[in-house]
Amino acid sequence: MQLRSMAAVATVVLSLALLLLPHTTSAHNITHILAKYPQFSTFNHYLTETHLAAEINSRETITVCAVDNAGMAELLSKHLSIYTIKNVISLHVLLDYFGAKKLHQITNGTALAATMFQATGSAPGSTGFVNITDLKGGKVGFGPAENHGTLPATFVKSVEEIPYNISVIQISTMLPSASAEAPTPEPSQMNLTSLMSAHGCRVFAETLLKSPAEKTFDENADGGLTVFCPGDDAMKNFMPKFKNLTADGKQSLLEYHGVPVYQSMASLKSNNGVMNTLATDGAKKYDFVVQNDGDEVTLKTKIVTAKITGTLIDEQPIAIFTINKVLMPKELFKASAAADTPAPAPAPDADSPEPSKKKKKHKAPAAADTPADSPADGPSDDFADSTADDNSAFSYSTGPVVAGVLSMWFFFLLL
Repeated sequence: MQLRSMAAVATVVLSLALLLLPHTTSAHNITHILAKYPQFSTFNHYLTETHLAAEINSRETITVCAVDNAGMAELLSKHLSIYTIKNVISLHVLLDYFGAKKLHQITNGTALAATMFQATGSAPGSTGFVNITDLKGGKVGFGPAENHGTLPATFVKSVEEIPYNISVIQISTMLPSASAEAPTPEPSQMNLTSLMSAHGCRVFAETLLKSPAEKTFDENADGGLTVFCPGDDAMKNFMPKFKNLTADGKQSLLEYHGVPVYQSMASLKSNNGVMNTLATDGAKKYDFVVQNDGDEVTLKTKIVTAKITGTLIDEQPIAIFTINKVLMPKELFKASAAADTPAPAPAPDADSPEPSKKKKKHKAPAAADTPADSPADGPSDDFADSTADDNSAFSYSTGPVVAGVLSMWFFFLLL
């Protein structure tokens, strides 16, 4: 009997521990980490100024090669633009985990690490890679791959490590790279349609050039613009539907793929909910729902769900992302005929005995006309804002709650 009582008590204690234990997801905040070390204040400042901090925080496996204030002073003396400084610092962000131990145990003594600079697509050839080599005397050397084996920087110390999540290390000097330091035009001065055409969105770009919508995009470039650009295959398949739209409908559909504010990928991953577009006009909502699942971000309309497949540019004040489907707004298409026929909303019939019901039906189609995977008019509980704290993600799981309740029940049975 005593043994049974002890077992019951142990069960309850364990269950209460599970009940109170939060379900956490690994997260880090690079600015919070470096804020504890004043010698990296300049490097930390430019991580924020260039928006690299948000990108670093959004990745699960990363190594930041920090340089002290003296090393940053040498870089700043070159009077580079903020966009070029971003390229240079992004070369110091490795897309793999390199703690102090791993640096001294590199397979075959050397490794070629991809960087955030390489991931942007702005680095030609192998210039976005960093050579890491374990050297004689316990030293570890670092150098851009374009330097052909020259290693100007060395490992100084480990600053902070969260194993296999983020490693922050100090290196002796900035990595010199002609490619990273090349003049970078401001995003708002870029030819948006040329950028789209060169990166798999030629059909969308050419369609945009023929439409008054192009002016709308250009007018918003300086103040902030996010473009979701359908890939060429998606646009080609959609063109028969597009050609059946009215002139106003075509313009609205193109503008539906633009948002009049800058939304970085990090922001899209952390902020779910309804988003207005360049086509939004009063009662004509022309909105869609942004939803993320880990690193995957989807855009949901009443008609279709599109997934973000790539990034063409993500620099304040412009972001352009590729998507795998054309976004179809409910204002232009009937939900029940999404896969077949575009259906511009008809004008209300003056002789209709129930004009208000017709308008209501167009604005909110009946459930039978709506695909099963379509979101509701407004964000549902599934689409609720899930913004997490910058420094950690924290939530409770229902599993421990159930375990606690069952254990308490068994405890009373044993009594």
